[in-house]
Amino acid sequence: MIDILIQISSGKGPLECELAVGKFLKALQTEFADLEIVSQVQGSYIDCFKSVVIKTPARVGGIVGTIKWIVQSPFRPKHKRKNWFIGVSEIQENQKQVFDAELVRFETFRSGGKGGQHVNKVETAVRAIHIPTGVSVVSTQGRDQHTNKKLALIRLNEIIMEQNIAQELLLKQTMWIQHELLERGKPIRVYEGMEFKLRKAD
Repeated sequence: MIDILIQISSGKGPLECELAVGKFLKALQTEFADLEIVSQVQGSYIDCFKSVVIKTPARVGGIVGTIKWIVQSPFRPKHKRKNWFIGVSEIQENQKQVFDAELVRFETFRSGGKGGQHVNKVETAVRAIHIPTGVSVVSTQGRDQHTNKKLALIRLNEIIMEQNIAQELLLKQTMWIQHELLERGKPIRVYEGMEFKLRKAD
């Protein structure tokens, strides 16, 4: 099952937006009991966050978009601005592949090139195919089938690990881009006051 990652971000907003992220997180934890905090980037003060990523096994509707918080700044009482915005975006997480030798299919064939008559007449070369991903490797270095199977499994494991690392880096890049983008259009929800009371839910 593919988990859903939700990123709550203050974007490039000021301290008030960081506080809004913290308050919105607490509101969601009350609203949805199955939320799991994956990561958080601490803001300037306690309960303030630049970004928080939560995971849920089910799609959480009605929160993706812009969140508006109407309140007099608790940090700058004389500040004229009372509207603060944070962004909520959904990021689909690809599950990591766990390498399992039981899920590898082997094909054997005759190896060409150097190695003498024995290498050319016997099926010593091995093609290993990782069934879940379709990734395949060929091993012909060994002089027998058993050795080539071992070498092919080692290489397959390395490739699966490399793919997992690449997916993780891509996910981090996507999350950073989402953090930087914050649209102040029509808010999906509006909260008011330090109590963070929900006024509107579309």
